[in-house]
Amino acid sequence: MFATVKNWFGMTTKSLAAPDADLQAIFGALPSGLSVGAAQALTVPAVASAIRLLSEAAACLDLKIMRRVGGAEVDASDHPVAALLAARPNDWTCSFEFVRDMIAAALVSDKGALALANKVDGRVIELVRYEPAHFTVDYSGDGRLEPSFRINNVPVSADDVVHLRSPFARCPLSLAADAIGVAKTMEQHAGRLFRDGARPSGVLSLKDRTSPEALKRIREAWQFAHGGGKSGGTAIVEGGAEYTQLTLASTDAQFLELRTFQIVEISRAFRVPPSMLYELDRATWSNSEQMGKEFLTYSLEPWLRAFEGALRRALFTAEERREYRVAFDRDDLTRASLTERATAIASLISSRVLNPNEGRDWIDLPPRPGGEEYANPNTGSSQPGGAPAEVAA
Repeated sequence: MFATVKNWFGMTTKSLAAPDADLQAIFGALPSGLSVGAAQALTVPAVASAIRLLSEAAACLDLKIMRRVGGAEVDASDHPVAALLAARPNDWTCSFEFVRDMIAAALVSDKGALALANKVDGRVIELVRYEPAHFTVDYSGDGRLEPSFRINNVPVSADDVVHLRSPFARCPLSLAADAIGVAKTMEQHAGRLFRDGARPSGVLSLKDRTSPEALKRIREAWQFAHGGGKSGGTAIVEGGAEYTQLTLASTDAQFLELRTFQIVEISRAFRVPPSMLYELDRATWSNSEQMGKEFLTYSLEPWLRAFEGALRRALFTAEERREYRVAFDRDDLTRASLTERATAIASLISSRVLNPNEGRDWIDLPPRPGGEEYANPNTGSSQPGGAPAEVAA
């Protein structure tokens, strides 16, 4: 009853089943004092690079609508949703920006990313993304975690919502708040070091009590011998002065190593290879290529699958979901060099796995007449119109 009254007056309620960062702050459950907020975290280059890497890589892929016909899937570009995703989801956003901003929001906000599918007579006419400050997500407290959504404090149907969020109900930016805070602290330390000047190379210690006039003469003598860019001279000072050279502590000597380690920590939090954040100390030709493949499989693919499922649930009716699905075209990311692609396509055509027109489509060429025949162009026994080869059992 109290929650209902609060909703009447425009007040939002929060669920303890999946508490957000604000609710955790009330109960003192945030990480240590080194943690930083989202605005500060994005000023760390490794964090901004990881978020851009995941969001922009996904946004570069084409969105397609696939339809299952029998045991195969065909391109359903004639579906109204296909035109919406291919052109622009709304009047002020292109498809690239929509996908990029949705995944980026899910990476930096515990609420995740949310877009509303505006429908007329059951047909989607536009997709509108909302900033996390303008929507709330509440989960049922009975263990099912069924979400309910409010946009600008107005309830909306879950069937019209594209909701994308990270695992554990916490975004990577929030889970790695301590690691990002350490990286930010080290950046600030480096800034202070260069702003305020580096530490002196040594210290002059005076054993005897010295007057201000004597200190002035000692300073002038030392500056005359070593100041102004001069070095190696012999300084003669009075008062039994001794020179002690300062050495760097181990933590100072390993400052660059510690900064490199924080980049690796941030890459772990976002599940991206360090080499893709331009941390190339351990990168070689062979392992860089392997890490690129692992990025597609273990870093980007889970986000693509989650986004495909969220779009399918909101953009299609229950009947359409039996046949249609939204799919990212991953060929652009797995594309090899032209020589390797040509060799693979020629081999698949020769073995009659692909026909020439399907091979031409792989390299964005239009079909040609007669290219629908499954034939081996390298032999005379399986030319177009010939008898099909026997398939071994």
